[in-house]
Amino acid sequence: MSNPFTQRLANLPPEIWSKVIQIDELKGRWDSGAKLNPVVLGRLKKYVLVTSTGASTRIEGAKLSDEDVERLMRGFSVQKFADRDKQEVKGYYDLLKSVFDAWDTIAFTEGSIKHFHKELLKHVEKDKLHRGEYKRTENKVHMIDEAGQSLGILFDTTPAYLTAKEMQELVEATQQAFKEAKYHPLLIIGNFLVEFLLIHPFTDGNGRISRILTNLLFLKHGYVYVPYVSHEKLIEDNKPDYYVALRKSQKSMRTNKPDITLWLEFFLSVVYTQAKAAIELLSAENIEKILSPKQLAVWAYLQKVQEASPGEIAKHAKVARPTVNQVLDKLLRLKKIERIGLGRTTRYRKI
Repeated sequence: MSNPFTQRLANLPPEIWSKVIQIDELKGRWDSGAKLNPVVLGRLKKYVLVTSTGASTRIEGAKLSDEDVERLMRGFSVQKFADRDKQEVKGYYDLLKSVFDAWDTIAFTEGSIKHFHKELLKHVEKDKLHRGEYKRTENKVHMIDEAGQSLGILFDTTPAYLTAKEMQELVEATQQAFKEAKYHPLLIIGNFLVEFLLIHPFTDGNGRISRILTNLLFLKHGYVYVPYVSHEKLIEDNKPDYYVALRKSQKSMRTNKPDITLWLEFFLSVVYTQAKAAIELLSAENIEKILSPKQLAVWAYLQKVQEASPGEIAKHAKVARPTVNQVLDKLLRLKKIERIGLGRTTRYRKI
């Protein structure tokens, strides 16, 4: 395999670089402003573990909702689902939690990728024979609909007999690219993912492993907010675009003119949305730190409605009218709300 980075990343359009710069600007804001309450962070991480597990397994055809995932992880029975769905959810949740908790001790190697696959499928009896091993037979990539049915084959993958060789070359080239730092880490990660999914090295679980690896590589390259905003959910919400970007980019990859621009545009748009959500979280968390419970009740109500009078706020937030007036003054100073009208017709709305 010739150097995939020179071929695919050397002449990218300006829009790609612009998006990378925007993402890193948001990353910098998180790095400089993230003095977050550990209790709140812990709560967010638990929420993302559930959300990411539900989304990543549903992309591949599982049917458990986030509520079902949470019940399952808390030890409750969810009888109506197939055992395989529940087994896959358990494997993903545990593996993602391990990555979130210990990413700085996990090396990016072929060994780690195989270990991830073994852990991902450790509860799935059907996959016992090929856990942690590259595929021995050919596989195809199918587009899956909401009912878990195939809508057709997206692309042909690397033949089984070439898989070990291509995976070794891909991982080594990616390690070298990170070391040389000629290309931005986000572009290296994006290139790795599109190639990994084209090789499709395992009999099953490739999509889920790719998303686990995305989280690991983000964390290892300084995008430390990823446990607090679900990358997987953003992909699930844009699944048709995800499939189109993959298919069109991968069709070009084994030609004389490989072009993964469409994939990078999709990938970076998801990363940008994730980073933007993290910054919004930061401002919400700052509010949470400086407001009392009654003040938070007023703020929470204002986030739910288009606008409201002080009387309406007092009634629905169940907070005394004098306290409401104090909170409104505070939120005005913080530039979180704005006043509309004067006197008896005065109303307030979130900015």
